[in-house]
Amino acid sequence: MNFQPASKQARISIGAAIGLLAGLAFSIAGRQGLLDDWEHSSWGIRVRALARPSPASEQIKLILIDQASLDWASSENQLSWPWMRQAYIPILEFCRRAGARVVVLDMLYTEPSMYGVEDDELFGQTLATVPGSIVAVFSGEQAVQTRVWPEDTPEPPWKIAGLDAWLTPDRRSALQDPGAAFPVGPVRTNAAALGAVRLDPDSDGVFRRIAPFRLFDGRIVPTLGLAAYLIGRAGADVQPLAIEDRALYAGKTRMPIDRKGRVILRYRGPSGTHRAYSAAAVIQSELRLQAGESPTIDPEVFRDSYVFVGASAPGLKDLKPTPVGGDYPGVEIHATLLDNLLEADLMRDVPVIAVVFFSMFLASAAGASIAAASGWLKSAVIFAAFLPIPSVLGALAYAEGWWLPVAVPTAAAATALVGGVILNYATEGRQKRFIKSAFKQYLGEAVIDQIIADPSKLRLGGERRELTMFFSDLEKFSSFSEKLEPPQLIDLLNAYLTDMGRVLMEEGGYIDKYIGDAIVAFWNAPLSQPDHAARALRAAIRCQALLREKQALFSAMAAGMPVRMRIGLNTGEVVVGNMGSQDRFNYTMLGDAANLASRLEGANKAFGTFILAAESTWTAANNSVFGREVGLIRVVGRARPVRVFEPMALDRNGLPPWLPDYEAGLRAVVEKRWQDALTLMEAIPQDPVARAYSMKLRELRGADWDGIWNLTEK
Repeated sequence: MNFQPASKQARISIGAAIGLLAGLAFSIAGRQGLLDDWEHSSWGIRVRALARPSPASEQIKLILIDQASLDWASSENQLSWPWMRQAYIPILEFCRRAGARVVVLDMLYTEPSMYGVEDDELFGQTLATVPGSIVAVFSGEQAVQTRVWPEDTPEPPWKIAGLDAWLTPDRRSALQDPGAAFPVGPVRTNAAALGAVRLDPDSDGVFRRIAPFRLFDGRIVPTLGLAAYLIGRAGADVQPLAIEDRALYAGKTRMPIDRKGRVILRYRGPSGTHRAYSAAAVIQSELRLQAGESPTIDPEVFRDSYVFVGASAPGLKDLKPTPVGGDYPGVEIHATLLDNLLEADLMRDVPVIAVVFFSMFLASAAGASIAAASGWLKSAVIFAAFLPIPSVLGALAYAEGWWLPVAVPTAAAATALVGGVILNYATEGRQKRFIKSAFKQYLGEAVIDQIIADPSKLRLGGERRELTMFFSDLEKFSSFSEKLEPPQLIDLLNAYLTDMGRVLMEEGGYIDKYIGDAIVAFWNAPLSQPDHAARALRAAIRCQALLREKQALFSAMAAGMPVRMRIGLNTGEVVVGNMGSQDRFNYTMLGDAANLASRLEGANKAFGTFILAAESTWTAANNSVFGREVGLIRVVGRARPVRVFEPMALDRNGLPPWLPDYEAGLRAVVEKRWQDALTLMEAIPQDPVARAYSMKLRELRGADWDGIWNLTEK
């Protein structure tokens, strides 16, 4: 058994080690994608709670082919889907009229129009008149129209410095498309630029990241959002593209990228955060302007804006699941990338090594803290303190533009906390059960609970300490032994010792031993008790009061004999600790001060009292109980006399009315006014101490006396 603080330190060390292992294990699990579902859910919560529109959001406008547009085209113009190319011409003309900076068409014109070549040519001719027009290239395994760059298509103007060095085989595989579907000739040759529309979701099908560019046949094809940024910023100090390990640069704009070359989108809010207009309303507005009528939409709202044209009608199947909603138009994902580029606030991944160290540190701290805790309340507080930390830091990191994973550190911390609880149960719990088992017969519940709460207070092994000691014995116990049968005697002792022991433990006393009818107890060990003397005096008075209260019961059990208890109390320094053999020992005390307490118990016989306390105890109690001085006595085996007191009551109202007369008589004894003392003491025949003094004074017969009672028996 070890109650030293080192055992607590050992638990803390083990708890910290559990945390380190948990942090490392869950970091590996996180890298393997085993916690992705949890992490993605957490990310969605952060995005939905913290997404805010940016100033650039007002620069971006959407023209959506929604269900209302499809219904209008069908009912008013008998147009079925897909629309003829000329249906888009009013949209282009309206944007040109409004002075839009860029017009991005997130539509596929990869097949010739079913309305004939003229339809494509008219559309292409209009497209050529719109500055900054961008049309979509569909790429990927499903795009098998061509595996080479069309000869009649202008070469992309963009190169990426450092790309060859950056393109590892894995990165090339992730970004390079084996096939592509280009717009028909009149469209692709008249557009200002081509942009890739390929979007790849995460493993759960949600679109959180996007590759800013694709590779096809050795060419760079920027995603629609990046293409819009490059075209819209042309002449605005946009330098050539460059790439390094974790960043893609467009002039001074830095795009943090992951190991696959993708960026994390900072969504501004649910669909509709970017101002959207129905395609039907735009077409009608342009036609009214051409007819000299007032438009439904003021062209000024598109001035100098980045305009994205795309589909939002459910039947057109371009709605994507995103962290901000499950029906987010694909065109708005591209618009979000542009928004992030204009604000230069794309999200960044916290480096993996930082996540690993954070997870291990947090879990280690959690494991150490819970291992050091004692009690369910403290453990609950530690759980409540540690578990939210990753989520709180994850939210704060989001606000600063970082994706800090929370699943890994939360799982690691939770595992460390549970491991610490199990550790405490296996070690401290066993220790607590041992303490309760070992001390429940000797200490009160309150004291045991204190020891369990802080076992370091229990120092086993010998030490010198000031204690207040309690010795008690039953008056004329040999008479009980002679008259009672053994079962009756045992019943009497069990009842008596149970009641007295309960009082002692309620006052925080440690019951050293029962010796037949005798009780040995002490205070201020194993726990420190600054008021140990007061506790002992209260316990003695309460024991006598309880004995008087149950006198009728105990006397009946004792064959009619009165059951009276004598108590001796002393405060002094003794050796306390384990004493005995290595195989069997007791927690007890030893010393001259303990012997004096035992002698004072016997000294009661000389005065007819039932409690005597040494001056050391009376002084240390600091008037916490009420009583009187008895006098100076010299007990057997001690040459030095000791002043003793009789505790009589817990409050002043319990003192006898004749006490002032006794105190006057005692002063006369001290002043050697023998006749006055005798007169005063004889006037209190009901007081056994006064009777003892009267007898002593009569024996003097005029001789001198030093006032010390020399006792001749224990």
